[in-house]
Amino acid sequence: MHPYIPFHKPSIDHAEIETVTATLSSGWLTTGPRTAQFEKEFREYVGAPYALAVNSCTAALHLALAALELGPGDEVITTPLTFCATVNTIIHTGATPVMADIGPDGNIDPDSIRRRITPRTRALLPVHYGGLPCDMRKIWRIAQDHGLYVVEDAAHALGSHYEGSPIGAGLPRAGLCSDAVAYSFYATKSLATGEGGMVTCHREDLLERMRVLCLHGISKDAWNRYGQNGNWYYEVVEQGFKYNLSDVQSAIGVAQLSKQERFIARRTAQARHYAEQLAGVEEIELPEGSGGTRHAWHLYPIRLNLDKLTIDRSAFISALKEKGIGTSVHFIPIPLHPAYAEFPGLAQETCPNAMALYERLVSLPIYPDLSFEEIDYIASSVKATAREARRVQTVMTAR
Repeated sequence: MHPYIPFHKPSIDHAEIETVTATLSSGWLTTGPRTAQFEKEFREYVGAPYALAVNSCTAALHLALAALELGPGDEVITTPLTFCATVNTIIHTGATPVMADIGPDGNIDPDSIRRRITPRTRALLPVHYGGLPCDMRKIWRIAQDHGLYVVEDAAHALGSHYEGSPIGAGLPRAGLCSDAVAYSFYATKSLATGEGGMVTCHREDLLERMRVLCLHGISKDAWNRYGQNGNWYYEVVEQGFKYNLSDVQSAIGVAQLSKQERFIARRTAQARHYAEQLAGVEEIELPEGSGGTRHAWHLYPIRLNLDKLTIDRSAFISALKEKGIGTSVHFIPIPLHPAYAEFPGLAQETCPNAMALYERLVSLPIYPDLSFEEIDYIASSVKATAREARRVQTVMTAR
């Protein structure tokens, strides 16, 4: 049997180990100089003027929504094809989540957004599914037309580009950008610090509000608690949170950030290789390509043509597991989780496209350390599983 191929394996080498060792030896473990360095290098990489390192993408989203003063009575439109954290952060502010449906590419559909807007709508929260950028120009125009905030969930999209600009930079020449963009550094992400995240924005006042909220609502952080007269003093000016990122994690982030262009190139080549190896398999559809954007290829989600198979998605995944291949599903649509049953805007009827797509999705392994030989084996296993479960099409002929 072929050696087991996990769904994901982090790309860690001596660079991360050495920088963490140096940080541990420095005596500064919590938020400090390494975090400041990480924020600086990150904002330069994504082309945003301001960045704040936090302990998760969930924290980044919540900070942005809280700093924009979303609350009870407000509605935020987002996608059903996302992790629960996207919706949870809306609920944590007291606002109400509302679903717009997805388009053929799996991303939120701008036309569906327009249909879901009400007088209570205050913000849009698009998610770049799998690393493929949403149609942000249309989303920004909708936001302008209705006076809405835009907060991007870019958990999958570090390294993605939209119309030539990195996600986070907006379109400077067109004067278009989001109010905030949230990134994830979870263990399975292209930039992995174990746990961690970043929020970027284009307004200094919003950054400072998020910075205060990030650490208990304290007016000064550990860098500037000594005033001009030398007195050590701070005030709690808001009821904040505990969302800061440590220097140990930031050290890993700095090392990982320097590898991102290489990682993106590798993932792009892997996606291309998958497409070549799986071309012409009628039982599956391949994920949307990048078109005029740069796809980060955080995920490689194939779609099963269930009408051509005698088995369902669960059986297909089990068959691949028996062949030594780890897979996943991204995502269980938000309306299927019982925790959200009380929100009428999250009902299954509001997102039929997402509900139909969900039953067909299977995410195959894709990460920098995955070899092309392993991709060949995965592709051949997918083809073999499809062949074994192929539905025989009967053709009725007139006599």
